[in-house]
This record gives sequence, structure tokens and C-alpha cells, in this order.
Amino acid sequence: MERKKVSSSKIRSVGYDERARVLEVELNDGSVFQYSGVSPEVHRRMMSAPSIVSYYQDKIEEEFARKRLR
Repeated sequence: MERKKVSSSKIRSVGYDERARVLEVELNDGSVFQYSGVSPEVHRRMMSAPSIVSYYQDKIEEEFARKRLR
């Protein structure tokens, strides 16, 4: 999955596969997490949020099943 760099204090890049409904988040420490069942609307809201990391922590991190890739 291709991830796009984002301007955030803790998140380096974000990728999304709409067909599979999978979100990938790469943190600044190099770890990568994959979240399943993420709707296109949640991804859109995260990418347009005033603070990507706050949206991630509040709406994604504990709400969706995750798998650590790296």
C-alpha cells in the first residue's frame, strides 16, 4: 500500500485502501500499524482534521482492530 507523508508531530505517513477498507499509519518512530474496517468517511475526516494525530488517537487507535506490520 502506498502511504502519503503527512504533517504531524507523531505520524509520518498514512495509506488507505478503499476496496479493502484498510488504513495504514506509519509513526515517526518507524512502526507501522494496519487498521481494518475503516470506512472511506473516517479516512477522509482523518486526513482533513486540524490535527491528524488527535483524530487518530480519538477515533481510530482504540476503535478498530489493528495489526502491527513493523
